[in-house]
Amino acid sequence: MKMFKKTMMMAIAVPMVLGSMSAFAAPNSHGMKGHHGERSLFKQLELTDAQKSEMKALREHNRETMKTERLTNRSEMQADHKALEKLVLADNFDEQAVRQLVERMSEKQAEHRVERLKQRHQMLNILTPAQKVKFAELKQHQAEKHFMKLEKKAQ
Repeated sequence: MKMFKKTMMMAIAVPMVLGSMSAFAAPNSHGMKGHHGERSLFKQLELTDAQKSEMKALREHNRETMKTERLTNRSEMQADHKALEKLVLADNFDEQAVRQLVERMSEKQAEHRVERLKQRHQMLNILTPAQKVKFAELKQHQAEKHFMKLEKKAQ
């Protein structure tokens, strides 16, 4: 009976812990919603059918590109994290080795971010000049709302 209770508790606890991990994830540079928040903004821009299909094709292409990149970089990232942990757990702290590893990891993150911004730029270039102006206004309004929410939570 005790084994059954332990198994049941684990069956309940593990999904809850794993599911709540995303709540602790750091927000990205686009706020909590990232590009998903922008998707709702695009819906407000009254895109033409041609623009919609071009956006969809670009999103699908970018999704595949990012999926491939993520799969190829996963083992490299795991190796970097293991090496970093090994350096931190060592008897003597090798600051130069840690700096080199952290800089290499930062460069990879920067490359990834540049690629994402390039993709975002391609999507925004599908818009007309008037749509770009409206998008900027909507984005500003969204940022102000987000900032107001953060201020309320801080009080």
